[in-house]
Amino acid sequence: MTDYSRVERLALCDLFDRLGPDQPTLCEGWTTYDLAVHLHVREADPMAGPGIMIPALSDTTAKRMARVKAQYSFTEVVDKVRNGPPTFSIYSVPRFGHQLNTTEYFVHHEDVRRAQPSYDVRSLPPGQQAGLWKAVRLAAKSMTRKAPSGLVLRLPDGTTSVAKKPTELGSVTVTGKPSELVLFCFGRQQVADVQLDGEAETVERLRSASFGV
Repeated sequence: MTDYSRVERLALCDLFDRLGPDQPTLCEGWTTYDLAVHLHVREADPMAGPGIMIPALSDTTAKRMARVKAQYSFTEVVDKVRNGPPTFSIYSVPRFGHQLNTTEYFVHHEDVRRAQPSYDVRSLPPGQQAGLWKAVRLAAKSMTRKAPSGLVLRLPDGTTSVAKKPTELGSVTVTGKPSELVLFCFGRQQVADVQLDGEAETVERLRSASFGV
């Protein structure tokens, strides 16, 4: 079975090499250098990892990232990311690391691609789309808990999954390929190639809301 997280890892690192350290990303305030450092410390620094998800520990993560950036050049950091997690990392555990990285590397690859002046929406293999659909159904409830309305994910073939139950604003159905639904649920609403159906005001509030990671 193809490890698509590795495919995305290698493609992202190749893109880093082509663009260099100072290009924008969709991660607010981060250049390509910052994003590469994030990916490295996430997998290689147990002290930095928790602060990525826990706001109270974010200062520690920021300091650890700054230290890596001061110690290594952009090219060195990208090479570390390309070579994969160290053996002591939970991300190096077979299959488990792949599951943890299914959306991580896809989303961050698109964070770089879609921050450029022009980009295309990629056509991904069916196996990768199936993995992303499974991943987004598992992650969507936590990713969209701050969404202002209910949210139903819908594939082009009509398959649906409820990410969030309706609120007082009602619910919005978001239709697209699994890859685009991942981007939407992970807070990249402005670039996700999806169709939103619901009350106009609710749709607009959902599209501009802050949620995801």
